[in-house]
Amino acid sequence: MDLNKISKLKNISSNNFFLLAGPCAIESEKMALQIAEKCIEITSKLEIPYIFKGSFKKANRSRIDSFTGIGDEKALKILEKVGKTFDIPTVTDIHDTRDAAKAAEYVDVLQIPAFLVRQTELVVAAAKTGKVINLKKGQFMSPQAMQHAVKKVHDSGNEQVLITDRGTMFGYQDMVVDFRGIPEMQQYAPTILDITHSLQQPNQTSGVTGGKPELIETIAKAGIAVGVDGIFLETHFDPSIAKSDGANMLKLEYLEGLLIKLVAIRKTINQF
Repeated sequence: MDLNKISKLKNISSNNFFLLAGPCAIESEKMALQIAEKCIEITSKLEIPYIFKGSFKKANRSRIDSFTGIGDEKALKILEKVGKTFDIPTVTDIHDTRDAAKAAEYVDVLQIPAFLVRQTELVVAAAKTGKVINLKKGQFMSPQAMQHAVKKVHDSGNEQVLITDRGTMFGYQDMVVDFRGIPEMQQYAPTILDITHSLQQPNQTSGVTGGKPELIETIAKAGIAVGVDGIFLETHFDPSIAKSDGANMLKLEYLEGLLIKLVAIRKTINQF
């Protein structure tokens, strides 16, 4: 899949996957810079194009007392600093049409959350900023249905669009990944596999989403073998103290080992 037309992602080629990785939410400037620096150290060595991910606010929380952010402008300025400090593209998610133009001033990629990907006004507002748009497949949607979300971006005059699969609801409290959907969605746009949210266990009685991080490597290997264009993951130095989604994050110290295996799989696949 040729992504050369996507701004600030010009070093991405079909020979390797690209990586969107970072904390679930921006917790502090120090934390964001340290995670970005470590990710860059690893991805540079492995020649993996890298995009730093961090939410400037979390609007879709299970409980009213859940962490939602450190302040919109403060977090967006941190994302901007990460991008400028390391000369890398950055991505954040938006939840409201008013957030589109605001976030676009600071980041390179606007992400539409899975629960909101059918919200036409939000998708169109994001598309009209001219930024790269990352559409997360709704847990309730078929892969085929994502063609309509992609078309909304195109019809808004923006050809720079990505799809991210983050699993499909299985019952009330589990997620599954249907790998048949990857080549289907690649017909519409370059497709990424979210290997951390795909392992969430939502709707827990505690109101705090659970997860199965021990299966991150399994899901990731399968995705690379199928031929995904990119990998999305959330990572933290210590997921146990992360302010959001710690239950399904990858501990940062495990990132290099995982990526080494994924690069080896991709190299093998490329031989055929």
